[in-house]
Amino acid sequence: MTLPVMEPDLWDADDTLESWARAVDEGPWSSLCWGERMAFDNPYSLTLLGAAAAWTSRVRLTTTVVVPQLHDPVSLAKALATGDRLAGGRLSVGLGVGGRDEDYRAAGADPATKTIRQLADRVAVMRRVWAGEQVTDSARPVGPAPLQEGGPELLVGTLGPKTIRSAAAWADGLAGMSLDLDLAEMDRVFALTRDAWAEAGRPAPRVTTSFWYALGEPDAARAQVRRHLRHYMNWIPEQYVDALAATAGFAGTPAGLRDQLKRIADLGCDEVQLIPTGSSVDQVHRLADALV
Repeated sequence: MTLPVMEPDLWDADDTLESWARAVDEGPWSSLCWGERMAFDNPYSLTLLGAAAAWTSRVRLTTTVVVPQLHDPVSLAKALATGDRLAGGRLSVGLGVGGRDEDYRAAGADPATKTIRQLADRVAVMRRVWAGEQVTDSARPVGPAPLQEGGPELLVGTLGPKTIRSAAAWADGLAGMSLDLDLAEMDRVFALTRDAWAEAGRPAPRVTTSFWYALGEPDAARAQVRRHLRHYMNWIPEQYVDALAATAGFAGTPAGLRDQLKRIADLGCDEVQLIPTGSSVDQVHRLADALV
């Protein structure tokens, strides 16, 4: 379950994020997820990691996704290792290049670094930090060491074949995304990922996907998806967002979502990371009741 970090009313109540985190930790969920943006009103991912570690004790904490080019790689490695320590080794990290130049500019990063090569190079630096290597001119290596040996699980956030093949050299799996729940396309991406890892001589990858959802009668639920996407996709002209929202994600009943999740599981997906389109924590409880 993803935290409602991109909702326009996220900050209307002081305890929204904590209530969601505790509800997810107490429910049947496997992971608590959240995404990263800079030029937006969402919480800062690395600060939220510390809070989520304190609010939970069971679920994995998953960033979907962090963009290394928006951070100094040594500082990012230290922050993630600290988060892994605070969470008791429960951290998984989705990494990607991101899709918005405005986020690069807001972070003081060069949009020209928005490349697969730059992503891989920064991951290599992070791995060296986690291994205890001396990567800076300092008296001691940069710590702490992550609790998970070698560092937290790394998932590449992409659907592109070129990026997937490149990531087979350094990632542990895929943090995928489905716009319209096209099962045939999901199956193709999962197969491409497994093949890329096999060709690289790597252990079988963990494959995950994510999509937006809204619960309720179809028209109302679809309107909720549209409202969310108009806010989240604020860099795209509204008429294009509305066209996307007509089929994006899932809009319907908990039972219908449960059936959809079963079909995705049949494709060999290891985890689906649901993205809410509303901030009410009631939907976490409703879905928990339907999925158990």
